Amino acid sequence: MADDDPKLAALVRTYLERAGHSVVVVHDGRAALVECRRRQPDLAVLDVMMPVLDGHDVCHVLRSEGDVPIIFLTARASEDDLVAGLGLGADDYVTKPFSPRELVARVEAVLRRRRPAPDTTMITRAGSLVLDEDRHEVTLAGRPVPCTPAEFRILRELVANPSRVYSRQRLLEAAFGFDHDALERTVDVHVMNLRRKLEQDPAAPQRLVTVYGVGYKYVADD
Repeated sequence: MADDDPKLAALVRTYLERAGHSVVVVHDGRAALVECRRRQPDLAVLDVMMPVLDGHDVCHVLRSEGDVPIIFLTARASEDDLVAGLGLGADDYVTKPFSPRELVARVEAVLRRRRPAPDTTMITRAGSLVLDEDRHEVTLAGRPVPCTPAEFRILRELVANPSRVYSRQRLLEAAFGFDHDALERTVDVHVMNLRRKLEQDPAAPQRLVTVYGVGYKYVADD
């Protein structure tokens, strides 16, 4: 956990440890980056407004290096700020002030979504696109496609039934769960990021297609 408010960080650490988690606390973005690289954590909780490097900068670097789940803590509650954070690849966000119990619940929800079901092998194919849930890997015509956890879940929902149209609300539930208060616009941000990774021309998508007034569908190639 990275937050420049020592009292808040200590309080959250206490709640997380009571829930059975091992927690390392730092107070600036550079220290957060160092500890994430050194420890390879199961999840990172990052305050957006931190000295040295802010949470967005840390998230950007971590996303370029791997797919550790990230939850933002932010006092910025506007729609644009939240969409910007999710657009960087965060899995969730919690706006300040917040209940430590809520943050613990969000942490455990993100970890549950990342935990594969036991004794199962789930591989989904749609044309040349392959999703391997056990390894959390996506390939397109054999080429690895790095995806954030939220992008992976949205893509999994779409390719489960190619050509079926999914509403933004349905994709939002797939990415964040039924009890989440995220904005439907965040789905557009994740789809935009996926198009950059999957489409030859993201401005004229052939795979991730918009159905105006309804939502999105995945069109598999032959």
